[in-house]
Amino acid sequence: MQKTYHRQQGFSLVELSIVLVILGLLTGGILTGQSLIRAAELRSVVTEFQRYQTATRAFQDKYFALPGDMKNATSFWGSAGGDGNITGTCSTQSGTGTQTCNGNGNGVLNSASGANVYGESFAFWQHLANAGLVEGSFNGKSGAGTMHTLVPGTNSPQPKLSNAGWYAFHYGDRTNNYGDNKTFNANYQNTLRFINVDGSADIIKPEEAWMIDTKLDDGMPARGRLMADSRIGCAVAANGATLTTAAADAAKLDSKYNLNSSANVCGLVMLQLF
Repeated sequence: MQKTYHRQQGFSLVELSIVLVILGLLTGGILTGQSLIRAAELRSVVTEFQRYQTATRAFQDKYFALPGDMKNATSFWGSAGGDGNITGTCSTQSGTGTQTCNGNGNGVLNSASGANVYGESFAFWQHLANAGLVEGSFNGKSGAGTMHTLVPGTNSPQPKLSNAGWYAFHYGDRTNNYGDNKTFNANYQNTLRFINVDGSADIIKPEEAWMIDTKLDDGMPARGRLMADSRIGCAVAANGATLTTAAADAAKLDSKYNLNSSANVCGLVMLQLF
């Protein structure tokens, strides 16, 4: 009786090793690619800060006014309607194209009075774009959520970093923790904030904030011209203690970035920018 032999099919150890090596290379390549993309996004934050600062100064040199706060903006770009003033009946109008509203000219970038209305913080970007100093076209209005709602690409520039936004805003003098339980004691005045589009400061990791701060300023979250937008989670006291909303923690100006955290708990704010 003739025996029938069946050849067993399968992979050799060499073949399996090659497959594992290829998978490892692919995984490593993907992770490396993601890291390179993130690094490029973070570098863009630095260049965008610098670009918007330069654009604002160029605007001030040309128009002798702060964009958004400019009290004769409608003379250059047309009125959105009403009496032409943000503090008047223009704020709720629906302008088209470059049509805008006048600011009050007091040198302070006030927020909008509500959702979907003109406000100096958003007219800031519209005036810069109208003057050809930043790319894009902006409507000068707050988003549908609140007076602070960012809609990148519509009322503010679109950063390369997803879910992030640029917000020009007058924080004022908070050297005595004025009106806030998350900022440090500092004289902020007109600022440029890099934050989450939902208005929170939770957009980058503390290590990433430290890196940007070191490139642009002093690497300290509570000192210099560039600071952490919120101390909660992003920074710790000099001795490593957790910072809270307590007023006493706002005075801990020797705080450092919370480099042990890998969570997106940081935003950035440039003080006295314009």
